[in-house]
Amino acid sequence: MTDTLKINFTVYPNHNRPFTADACFIQDGKPKPVVIFTHGFKGFKDWGHFNLMSGYFAERGFVFVKFNFSHNGTSVDNFADLHDMEAFGQNNFSLELDDLKALIDLLHDENGPLSPAELDLSNLFLIGHSRGGGAVILKAVEDSRVKAVASWAGVSNYDQRWPETVMQQWKKEGVQWVLNGRTGQQMPLYYQVVEDFLENKHRLDISELIKKMQQPLLILHGENDETLPIQMAHQLKAGKPDADLHLLPGADHSFGGKHPYELADLPDAATVAANLTIDFFRKHA
Repeated sequence: MTDTLKINFTVYPNHNRPFTADACFIQDGKPKPVVIFTHGFKGFKDWGHFNLMSGYFAERGFVFVKFNFSHNGTSVDNFADLHDMEAFGQNNFSLELDDLKALIDLLHDENGPLSPAELDLSNLFLIGHSRGGGAVILKAVEDSRVKAVASWAGVSNYDQRWPETVMQQWKKEGVQWVLNGRTGQQMPLYYQVVEDFLENKHRLDISELIKKMQQPLLILHGENDETLPIQMAHQLKAGKPDADLHLLPGADHSFGGKHPYELADLPDAATVAANLTIDFFRKHA
């Protein structure tokens, strides 16, 4: 395969907490379709097999951009893993959409970190994994620059419908703690994420807004997903009947990935997901 180039860069959104991103592509001076990959809850851009996936898309003619949400628990100075729990606790769905906008705007900036000669921004595609699947659908609804979207094990709604007793306790204490099973960290969720959702439901209600989505949508979900029920894929399809739905036999929530991931090749399920997505994006380019 032709050697790929990886460029790391920093994005400065309006809310003043910068975040890291990288782009992988074959530098040939020819415009290539651009894919932005969006990680999920407790995820980050260099998790598991994501760097291998970046190269896989680049070798097949795409500019593959992945990034850390500004409040995902990483920082510009240390983006190897989650460490800033205060930032993690202050994250919310509106911030994630604003981060995506800042990244898309930067890619369209002629003075940005990537040469415009390498980018075909008339073919800008989004992939979202897990919670990131919700973000990319919502971003497509509000940004016509997006050409098509792929949801990988994506959420069908942000509203988790916690029991009223849980909500009352959360509001009273101001924080709810979630365990990161991989690292053992107790990660805070401040009640502001609920307030943000309720205040901005007009922008964040996936089940309603997906009905307005004009771009083509690919829905991929593993039949053995242990994190998000497969019913979520069917709910997305119900909201957008013209979406392409593929259920992957044997695939789990991360499509075979784990962190750290030390193999040289993509997991089988991730390869299937990547190939389906590449075919879908080429079809709609």
